[in-house]
Amino acid sequence: MATCTDVKPLLPVQDPVPADIDIAQSITPKHISQIAELGLSLLPEEYELYGPTKAKVKLSVKDRLKNAPNGKYVVVGGISPTPLGEGKSTTTVGLCQALGAYLNKKVLTCIRQPSQGPTFGIKGGAAGGGYSQVIPMEELNLHLTGDIHAISAANNLLAAAIDARMFHEAAQKDEALYRRLCPTDKSGKRRFAAVMLGRLQRLGIDKTDPDDLTPEEVSCFVRLDIDPDAVMWRRVVDINDRFLRGITVGQGPEERGMERKTGFDISVASEIMAVLALASDLTDMRARLGRMVVAADRQGRPVTADDLGVGGALTVMLKDAIEPTVMQTLEATPVLVHAGPFANIAHGNSSVIADQIGLKLVGANGFVVTEAGFGADIGLEKFMNIKCRTSGLAPDAAVIVATVRALKMHGGGPPVVAGTPLPHAYLSPDVELVTAGCANLARHIENTRKYGVPVVVAINAFATDSKEELEAVRAAAMAAGASAAVVTRHHALGGAGAVDLAQAVVAACSSGGEFKFLYDVEQPIKAKIEAIACGTYGASSVSYSPEAEAAIAKLAAMGFDNLPICMAKTQYSFSHDATLKGAPSGFALPIRDVRASVGAGFLYPLVGNMMTMPGLPTRPCFYDIDIDPETGRILGLS
Repeated sequence: MATCTDVKPLLPVQDPVPADIDIAQSITPKHISQIAELGLSLLPEEYELYGPTKAKVKLSVKDRLKNAPNGKYVVVGGISPTPLGEGKSTTTVGLCQALGAYLNKKVLTCIRQPSQGPTFGIKGGAAGGGYSQVIPMEELNLHLTGDIHAISAANNLLAAAIDARMFHEAAQKDEALYRRLCPTDKSGKRRFAAVMLGRLQRLGIDKTDPDDLTPEEVSCFVRLDIDPDAVMWRRVVDINDRFLRGITVGQGPEERGMERKTGFDISVASEIMAVLALASDLTDMRARLGRMVVAADRQGRPVTADDLGVGGALTVMLKDAIEPTVMQTLEATPVLVHAGPFANIAHGNSSVIADQIGLKLVGANGFVVTEAGFGADIGLEKFMNIKCRTSGLAPDAAVIVATVRALKMHGGGPPVVAGTPLPHAYLSPDVELVTAGCANLARHIENTRKYGVPVVVAINAFATDSKEELEAVRAAAMAAGASAAVVTRHHALGGAGAVDLAQAVVAACSSGGEFKFLYDVEQPIKAKIEAIACGTYGASSVSYSPEAEAAIAKLAAMGFDNLPICMAKTQYSFSHDATLKGAPSGFALPIRDVRASVGAGFLYPLVGNMMTMPGLPTRPCFYDIDIDPETGRILGLS
C-alpha cells in the first residue's frame, strides 16, 4: 500500500504552506457546469447557474434517481476542539480530494454553509484550509447563494407576525378582527385563505364559509390570545452581537405601550435553519414550517406559524434555499453546500436533502462524505440520533479528527486562546502530555462505536508534531477500538496527504456493521436526556432547574415528549464546564431550560450557561479582512 509520502501531489504545493486565501486564489476553478455534469452526472436542466463557480441543484434529480442504489456514507466528526479548531472541515475536503483525485472514486463532499459570525469573529471561515479547500473560498465564506440571508428574513418575518398579531388583537374587538382577517371581495363575498382552513380544522370548526361561523366560533378563530411571557420565537442576525442577547421591543409611541423583553439568536441557530436541514422535500419543509411552535396562549396551548397564517410565506422565502449549492475543491472534486453550522447550539449538520441526492449521484461504488459540527459528543451524536432518524440513512463509517495540539490541551496543557500565541508546550515534543490527553480521543471512539459504526481516526499532523507524538496518538486510537488510525498531511499536500486515510475509509466501509440509535424516542424526555448525558458525556447524573422541570412538564402535556433531543452544550468539554478537559466523569449535568423545535422535530435542552448568540472577542478576525480596490481581490479572509 502506498503511503501519502509516496504520492506526488497534483497541486503545486509550497513549503511553508501559504495563507489559505492565497492558495485558494492561486487555483482557477473549473466552470461549475463541468463539475455538475462530469463530476456529478447532473443533466443540464437539473441545475441552475449562479455565476461560473456555483450552481443550485434542482430537487427533481431525486425523482430521476429514486431507484438508483446509494453509495457509501461517511460522517466526519472530531475530538473536543481547541478554540482554533482541529481541521475537521479541512480533513473532510482532503479525504474527498484523495478519494476522487487519487483513488479515482466517485465522491461528493457535503458540508455546511459557514456563518458570518465566526468568519468575522474568532474562528474564521469553514472552507477547509491549506491545500484542502472548497473554492472560491471567498464566496463560500461570505454570502454564497443567499441561503442564510433567506433564513434570517423568514425568521424575522415570523417574529414580526407574532408581535403584530398581539398588537392587533389588543386593539380590536372580535368582529373588527374578523373583517380584516377575512375581508370582502369586490362582489361582497368573504373567503378564508387556505392556511386559515387548517386552523379551523385544528379548532374543530368544520366550516369553509366565513359567513357561517357563530360569534363564539369567530372569537375562537380570531383570538390567538398569545401570552407575551410565553413567546418562544426570537429574532436573528448572522453576526456575533452580544448586546442583542437581551432587548426590549415595542418602545415606539405607536406601539401603545406593548413592550416586552426578547432577544436575538445567531441566524444559524434559528429553527428555520434546522427545518431546512432536516426536510426531505418542499412539501415536507412546508409542513414543518407551518407546525413550528412559536408561543403559547394564555391557557398554555401551543401557537404555531400556521396559526399566524405565515407558514406558506416562509416557504416561498425559502424556495431557492432548499436547493443545495454545487461547488468544487481545489482538486476539482464536487461539493454540495447546504444548511448551517453550530452543533453546540443547533443540530450542526449539512442537509438531509444534500446527502440523499449525493448518495444517489455517486452510485453504489461511490462515496458521500458529510461533516458533523464540533466534537463527536455533540455534532456526531446529533447526526446519529436526529439526522439519521429523520433521513432513514445509516453511515457506513465514521472518521474522528484528532490533533496533537488538542490532545496536549486535554492532557493538562495550558489554555489555548484564540488570537494569542500558542504556549511553548504546544510547540515542543511532549509524548507524556499527548498520551494523557488521549483519554478524550478514546471516549469519542468508544461513543461512536456504540452506534455500530466502524471508526477511522484521522490524525491531522502539524509541522510541530514529532513522530513519537503522532505514534502515541495512533497507538491510543487503536487501543480504544478504532478500525484504523492514520496520520494525514492534507493541509500541506492536498489529497496526496490523505491517501492513506482514504484507503482506510474504503476498507472500513466494507467491514459492515449494524447501526443503532442511542435511545428510543418514545422514552420520557428525562430518560433521553440522561441517555446522552451519562452514555456520551460521562455524567453520573442530571440536575434540572425549576424552569427546566416546568418546561418538561409543559412539553409532555402538549404531546411533544416523543421527539429526539438536541443538546445545547459547550463544544470544548464533554461536560457543561468548558474548563474540564480530557474525559471527565462523575459530574452532574445541569439543565437550565428545555425548549421545543417542533417543526424541526426535536427538543433542545440548554446545558449550563450555553448562549445562542455568540459575542465578538477583543480582536476579531475582521481586523485582517479588507479588499484591494484596484483588483477587487479580497484580503485576509481565513
